[in-house]
Amino acid sequence: MDRISPVGIILGLAAILGGQALEGGHITSLLQITAFVIVIGGTLGAVMLQSTPPVFLTGMKLLRWVFRPPATDFESMLGEIVKWGNTARRGGLLALEPAIAQLDDDYTRKGLQMLVDGAEPSVLRASLELDIDTYEDFHRQAAKVWESAGGYAPTIGIIGAVMGLIHVMENLSDPSKLGGGIAVAFVATIYGVGSANLLFLPIANKLKVLIARQVKLKEMLVDGLEAIGNGENPRNIEMRLGGYLT
Repeated sequence: MDRISPVGIILGLAAILGGQALEGGHITSLLQITAFVIVIGGTLGAVMLQSTPPVFLTGMKLLRWVFRPPATDFESMLGEIVKWGNTARRGGLLALEPAIAQLDDDYTRKGLQMLVDGAEPSVLRASLELDIDTYEDFHRQAAKVWESAGGYAPTIGIIGAVMGLIHVMENLSDPSKLGGGIAVAFVATIYGVGSANLLFLPIANKLKVLIARQVKLKEMLVDGLEAIGNGENPRNIEMRLGGYLT
């Protein structure tokens, strides 16, 4: 579990609410259901409009990565590649076939299967790199769902503020209703700017980092399988791929 993410969220909210309290304001004054519905509902609608269903749904599913990032164990991958290299060196590429059934990752299984089936190293690389490009492009589009939310939320907040001021202008003759309208106006702006900069944009940037690590792990696998296919010495493979560990 990524412990820094919840800590960051709590710290950001605590700073805002704590600042409100230090200024003598009431925290409850920041709780406006109308402003929340306008900002979050409007932002969600805008993001859904710009996205295809698969991209939008994947973007929502990727949220869990912020708290439980996918495994990217480069050392373990390096160990597996070196082990496969030693196996292939002793018994040939066909000796790697039993290892395929032990793999859980479809991408790794595909690469090792192609190697066992005798695919040329250049063909293997081209096929796996195409998969990498497709994976990276799709998941980056999914991460942009949150980036787009960070762009729309402040603008939707301004719309909420204008709506609140319109409500105020419509009730100038009734002073008892002025406070509520003004509150919605300012709180909507806070919700828009705050959600964008404390949640949506940080989530998008973190997802981009995690996707980049996944891509780098896949690239390491491709380099290793190609080297095994070319008959390189496992020790040389280990030394060369060691650069990924830094």
